[in-house]
Amino acid sequence: MTDRINVILFSRVRVNTGEIEEFDRGDRMNHSRTRSLTEGALLVAFFAVLLLISIYVPILWIVSSMFLVLPFIVYSAKYSFKSSLLMIAASIGVSAIIGTLLSVPLAIAYGTTGVVMGWMIKEKKSKFNIFMASTLIFMVNAIVQYVISVLFFEINFIEETFSAMNDSMLEIFRVAKSLGWDVSWFESTWSTNVAVMESLIPTLLVFSVALLIWGMIAINFPIVKRLKIDVPIFQPFRELSLPKSVIWYYLITILLTLISSPEPGSMFALAVVNLQMGLELLMILQGISFIHFYGHLKKWSKSRLVLITMFAIVLTPFTRILGIIDLGFDLRQRLQQNKK
Repeated sequence: MTDRINVILFSRVRVNTGEIEEFDRGDRMNHSRTRSLTEGALLVAFFAVLLLISIYVPILWIVSSMFLVLPFIVYSAKYSFKSSLLMIAASIGVSAIIGTLLSVPLAIAYGTTGVVMGWMIKEKKSKFNIFMASTLIFMVNAIVQYVISVLFFEINFIEETFSAMNDSMLEIFRVAKSLGWDVSWFESTWSTNVAVMESLIPTLLVFSVALLIWGMIAINFPIVKRLKIDVPIFQPFRELSLPKSVIWYYLITILLTLISSPEPGSMFALAVVNLQMGLELLMILQGISFIHFYGHLKKWSKSRLVLITMFAIVLTPFTRILGIIDLGFDLRQRLQQNKK
């Protein structure tokens, strides 16, 4: 009889303990959900303030636009991907209410890019992978929004930009001619430069977006780290080295430009020009990286390294050749061996 009473009491205690544990678990889940909703609302409000500054304040938009990804990075690094998508949806809704037609595409582009950054931080991805994925996401956003603006709104930002630039230069030439100046050479040079810039739009887009994303990472990641979120770090710039296959792509592209005569304006001509320009920029980057490597090896001062880097950016043909030599002949490895 006593054993039966003990069994019954033990069973009731075990049931009550299970109910208490289930209640505590549910309470913790509700608390976590409430905290995520509260923090999400605060970050959406912060994003709205930054967006208003970026749209309506002429000078501060350059600074504020670099922080538009910050709320999304912080939130998606702490909470689930599904919750982060809900935050993007909320940000789009707020942007549509407080902003202009331009605010919704901005919310989509910066929101998706910030969520990808935060999610990859949470997944412990490398900084280089975060940079590449974020660049791709932002570039896809830019291309899709450009296509939509052309097809549905009949607004071509690229054509309007070039048209405004051309009109401004033509006005300058007209004033110069009225003063008796001979500007025929400048007119022909300007026409050639405009044609080249139009053909290089894909390359300029890729490198512009890459530079923007690099700036966002450099500015926002230290802030995210101060919020006690572990962020990866880039390897030193002096250790940056392209794959050796890049130099073969570059040589093949140069051969194509020498032996082929593509029709100006054709898809093949545009592809070759953009590929050559992109690879030349990569070689310049390789050359500047080698300068930093050599400066570290020789223990140059920071001021000296900055000054030489500025000369390297100005004298790009020599910097490009230096990058080709470094990549093709393992110049860094040879210098390290000589030092030993």
